[in-house]
Amino acid sequence: MFYDTEKNDHGLEYNPFKSLVVPRAIGWLSTLSPEGVVNLAPFSQWTMLNFDPPHVMISAGAHPDKNRLKDTVWNIEQTGEFVFNMATYDLREEVNLSSNFVGPEVDELKMAGLTAAPSEMVKPPRVAESPVHMECKWFTTLTLPANSPGHNSSLVIGKVVGIHIDDEFLTDEGKVDVVKIRPLARMGYYDYTSVESVFTMPPLDEGEMAKRRRIGLVGEGTAKKK
Repeated sequence: MFYDTEKNDHGLEYNPFKSLVVPRAIGWLSTLSPEGVVNLAPFSQWTMLNFDPPHVMISAGAHPDKNRLKDTVWNIEQTGEFVFNMATYDLREEVNLSSNFVGPEVDELKMAGLTAAPSEMVKPPRVAESPVHMECKWFTTLTLPANSPGHNSSLVIGKVVGIHIDDEFLTDEGKVDVVKIRPLARMGYYDYTSVESVFTMPPLDEGEMAKRRRIGLVGEGTAKKK
């Protein structure tokens, strides 16, 4: 089949687009309002952009209420800070609960029965139950225009200034144990998945350029090899 995305003439009961870019990591972001109210919300349009220095990005549609910005975007732009908390399979119910639309005066972290942990370099708290956190400073926001009025999206980019990793999820060889963490990922419709298996496929090329590419793939370490 083929369809024109502007006409949306696919003839299916559900639009397939969100089920084609999968799985998508979930940006479970905690922010503070200018008044100091905690906000916690998951975003499935989330990714890393760079690693030197590390940057991350979310894309958030407009709030369905009165065509306003979502609380997360508003808080980030007003305070300049946010925290990424890794969503996991064990926290799936709390992630789902925190996605509910509630007023900006509601603390979703408390609503979901989660524990606030202090951050090191930013003011928004971390979700203590999450095994990984990234403390971020707001870099910029771009607006993606929509075909339909009132559906513009905010593309929010942040610089990662600090990272927390629970030592329980680090292997003896100094790698993050992703299978043990079981990060939660968004599919389409009401579907989710989690990481339950990993396979390794190293590059096949050789030479100096290949060596540099390997560093880019795995990340350059600081520990001395024994």
